[in-house]
Order: sequence, then C-alpha cells, then structure tokens
Amino acid sequence: MFSEKKVKSVSSEPGSAQNRINEGTKLKGDISSTGFFRIDGIVEGNVKTPSKVVLGKTGVIIGTLTCENADIEGKFEGTLQVSGTLSLRSTSVIEGDVTVGKLAVESGATLNANCLMQTDAKAKSEHFSATAMKDIDAENHKSQNHPFDRAQRIQKSKTEQPS
Repeated sequence: MFSEKKVKSVSSEPGSAQNRINEGTKLKGDISSTGFFRIDGIVEGNVKTPSKVVLGKTGVIIGTLTCENADIEGKFEGTLQVSGTLSLRSTSVIEGDVTVGKLAVESGATLNANCLMQTDAKAKSEHFSATAMKDIDAENHKSQNHPFDRAQRIQKSKTEQPS
C-alpha cells in the first residue's frame, strides 16, 4: 500500500519556477532553463528558455536570447529570438538582430536592429490557400452544371448565334 514509488518525470514544458540574476551579478556563459527568468544583472552569453524572460532596467544581455515572450527594460546586444511577444519598455535599448512573433514598443524605446516578424502565418496561409482552392474548385464545378448560371447562358447564346 505504501510501497509504491512515485517517479518524478522531467518535463520539457515551461516551468513555473523563477530564476533571478540580481543587480550587481555578472555572469559569463550559457544559460538554459525551463522556467521564467528575471535578469537585473549582466549576462554575457546565450540565454535559452521556453518561458518568459524579463530584463529589468539595470539588466544587460550581450549574446543570444531565445525565449517565448520577453519584456525588456534594460539593454540587449546580440541576437534576440522571441517566438511570442516582445515588449520593449521606454527605457530599453536593443542592438543587433531581432526575430519576433509580435512586437510591442513603448514611446522612448531604442531599437537599432534588423527586425523580422515571423509567425505561423506562413503555415496558416498555406492551409488557407489549399482550403480556398478546394472551395473554389467545388464552386466552379457547381457553376458548370447550374441551369440558371448567367455566364453560362451568355456563353451558350454566343456560340449558338448564326454568323
């Protein structure tokens, strides 16, 4: 009854744990986590998380940041890849290359970067195009045999008129 062992599974989904790098801390190297990040210190390297990253007013990242959502008040230099929403506060300074799903910029924010807006729109548009083409083909097929189709009657009358 009490002898069942519970196995703790490791999940690749974003965790609820908060990671914090406080003001006055300087970290060199790569960071990878499944949890939320708040950075008020300096990070030189790559930060990767499938969760949200908040870069405080005193926070600095020099390197690559890959995350789902980011809220930036501090300074970022390098490559920024945000699959969801990137929010730039009025005190933020961004330099480098930015790839985002959605971008929100407050007045006063500095964005000196190559910015690429990238979403699942390509996949959605391909699906829409395929669905739309099926609908158009079906509609064309219906109209080819419809007895009250005006275009067909006009075309028929032109071909039947003696010259």
